[in-house]
Amino acid sequence: MKIDCRHVWDHISAYIDGDVDAVLRAEIDRHLEHCEICSAVMDSTRNVVILIADERVFEIPAGYSERLHSRLEAVLATESPG
Repeated sequence: MKIDCRHVWDHISAYIDGDVDAVLRAEIDRHLEHCEICSAVMDSTRNVVILIADERVFEIPAGYSERLHSRLEAVLATESPG
């Protein structure tokens, strides 16, 4: 079984969770050895999973929300419709 990038992307979640069979895992591992793009996607996906699972709470600086909304409103006001 020869897999391509699309196969890897379709199975990233199951691969990370350890829910793929041994043959598919071996094929994905072999693909990741030579495909920089899929390796980067895999690393990024793992990082997102780790960040989401992290229960720490980060405090947003005072006034950040107001500044963000003000900036968004300014940008949207300058965009031409349609």
